[in-house]
Amino acid sequence: VQLQASGGGLVQAGGSLRLSCAASGRTFSRYNVGWLRQAPGKEREFVAAITWNGGSTYYADSVKGRYTISRDNAKNTVSLQMNGLKPEDTAVYYCAAKDPAYGSSWRGPPYEYWGQGTLVTVSS
Repeated sequence: VQLQASGGGLVQAGGSLRLSCAASGRTFSRYNVGWLRQAPGKEREFVAAITWNGGSTYYADSVKGRYTISRDNAKNTVSLQMNGLKPEDTAVYYCAAKDPAYGSSWRGPPYEYWGQGTLVTVSS
């Protein structure tokens, strides 16, 4: 499966952005998907995850209550709605996916497939 993340940009603190992850491949609907981010000079960190059917979601403590992950399997997309953005949310955001049979929990990495990343910049 190939993933394409989009929707990043520059926003003021307190603002909102919606990221999208578009996938190719008819089997995308069976993959668990996650969003991760990497800030300048820092390691990549987990942000949010959603199960293959959208029935369960999981968030990092740093974004809980501000971010919402969702998916539309009919459109092969996963979205990340980000509200109440803070300067510390500035990072390149990546979507990633894995088959449930991959052998690890759906609640985070490792992932099999990665998108190219989209930059989110939050100004203070």
